[in-house]
Amino acid sequence: MKTADFDFDLPPDRIAEHPVRPRDAARLLEVGSTLRDFIVRDLPTLVQPGDLMVVNDTRVIPARLDGRRGEVAVEITLHKRLGEREWATFSKPGKRLKPGDTIVIADDFSAEVIAKDGMEVRLRFSAGGAELMEALHRHGRMPLPPYIRRKADEGDNADYQTVFAAREGAVAAPTAGLHFTPELLAALDERGVRRAPVTLHVGAGTFLPVKVDDIADHKMHSEWGEISAETAAAVNETRKAGGRIVSVGTTALRILETAGRPDGTLVPFSGDTDIFITPGYRFRIVDLLWTNFHLPKSTLFMLVCAFAGYDRMRAAYRHAIDTDYRFFSYGDASLLHRTDPT
Repeated sequence: MKTADFDFDLPPDRIAEHPVRPRDAARLLEVGSTLRDFIVRDLPTLVQPGDLMVVNDTRVIPARLDGRRGEVAVEITLHKRLGEREWATFSKPGKRLKPGDTIVIADDFSAEVIAKDGMEVRLRFSAGGAELMEALHRHGRMPLPPYIRRKADEGDNADYQTVFAAREGAVAAPTAGLHFTPELLAALDERGVRRAPVTLHVGAGTFLPVKVDDIADHKMHSEWGEISAETAAAVNETRKAGGRIVSVGTTALRILETAGRPDGTLVPFSGDTDIFITPGYRFRIVDLLWTNFHLPKSTLFMLVCAFAGYDRMRAAYRHAIDTDYRFFSYGDASLLHRTDPT
């Protein structure tokens, strides 16, 4: 398929700059054999006792830094951890940086340019491990996506974290999880829906556009993830008992499908994944997908088309745009039923 097959016109005013409050007051579009409009807090009526929700417990770090290389201002967005002190980054203006350059972020915090590879700039920071994390919390800010045009403010420190956030390492939020509140989780518990965590440290590459004409030529970014033996067992027990696996977000889905076997069982996993899911893919683990509304021509829109069906998702997005759903990270939610390819 062509990248142009996944394009659509999105009015700029549909892009949410801030979340709704409370979080579970956002709108919800159920996409199955028909399209049905709900509110996020209606979710317990759309799932069944015995279902298992798999959530991503990654926590976003303050991954955007401002520094200077001499007189040149540099904006750094961390992308992927490579070592105790080294990160792959997207740094602007990347063309003006070269190996050996030093970027001063604060009097006690700097980074050296180690290498460049296309859009990526590899940096070695003056601090590592826990000291690096402390420096990021002192000097960094929340790495809001590029389509949110304002700068991150104090409110984003809470708004851009999910209630599941526990393990630091993401540089973008697993945004499907942003809709959940303690009250909604309590209602799901009462419904008899269990939860299990996975980790996928979301990278800034999730926002990279697909620039090739044929999607088969696209090179997917890699991200680190982990599935514990306990979560794998919970998934396998649920499926054996006839329950459904509800993935909270495309990030949880990608790590689940990475570790899924052809027979539909899940194994523990720890490592990088660069799985790229497009129409024609046969899903092994996930039955329902809870997700936000995604960018045109993005790998995430390709994924939801693979999951729920290309024509069905085109129709769903037309409905969402026509009825003023809010798009992207701080936008509304959808609940997708899987449609297997024939």
